[in-house]
Amino acid sequence: MRAIIRSLITLAAGLAASSACAQDKGPLDPKPLPPLANPSDPKLPAKEVFGRKMTPASGPARSIGFYSRGCVAGAVALPLDGASWQVMRPSRDRNWGNPAIIAFLERASAKAKARGAWNGILVGDIGQPRGGPMLTGHASHQVGLDADVWLTQMPNQTLSRSEREEMSAVNIVTEDGLSVDPSVWTEGQAGIIQAAAEDPATDRIFVNAAIKKALCATHHGEPWMTKVRAYWGHNYHFHIRIKCPAGETTCKPQDPAPLGDGCDKSLDWWFTPEALHPKPGKPRPPVTMAQMPPECRKIAAEK
Repeated sequence: MRAIIRSLITLAAGLAASSACAQDKGPLDPKPLPPLANPSDPKLPAKEVFGRKMTPASGPARSIGFYSRGCVAGAVALPLDGASWQVMRPSRDRNWGNPAIIAFLERASAKAKARGAWNGILVGDIGQPRGGPMLTGHASHQVGLDADVWLTQMPNQTLSRSEREEMSAVNIVTEDGLSVDPSVWTEGQAGIIQAAAEDPATDRIFVNAAIKKALCATHHGEPWMTKVRAYWGHNYHFHIRIKCPAGETTCKPQDPAPLGDGCDKSLDWWFTPEALHPKPGKPRPPVTMAQMPPECRKIAAEK
């Protein structure tokens, strides 16, 4: 158990940075990145290569590798607007994913809207056109099966381009990290998380520990709560991770979620000083192209 906790703390600083990055404003006039001098160099950080790919890889949809080290072929983009969603920060071009996650977001948001939980969702990052590591934020979101959904309800009107790039999601958690802010936390947020967790395709949903505690207060013992797990950050959004699609043998699944709804004493640790104020870990060196799955290196090289 202690080894697991130490491993989690090592990731904490990066995850906190990822959460902050999610609120960074996007540019209204994004500039293309300069070309790499030697894009085939195996020592290049993979994020520099995949971060420059503007089109999806050809062929059938395939998630390749693990959520935090892999890529995706045959990705499709979630349209910027739908009946029950709008995409935020379009300048990032991170609304791409395996068709399974795109269908999931359409399905789960429509379900929540039909129930009256929310008018619709605001979708943050899904992934890049070919997946892989990103230049900023996120250790995962690499195989097109992760998506961030803001904990801010979609407004009735269609957001403008500047609003999508510049508005911030609402921080749901109090400054001390011990609870949700009652002035902004509602059953609407609980309802959209529930709609996502109840979907059979869902593997995990990551939320801030304070949000998990609030859900335990009202939904303790409900089967879908098993999939909702506490993790650092996630005070502005929640993170959906779906299972490897059936038949995609190149996708590496995550270990099964622990038994139980997570409302037991294991949740208490997240409110200890060790968890609330983790000591910064040593930054990990970026993953190089040589360290990526062989098929991902081929996907990155495709014109």
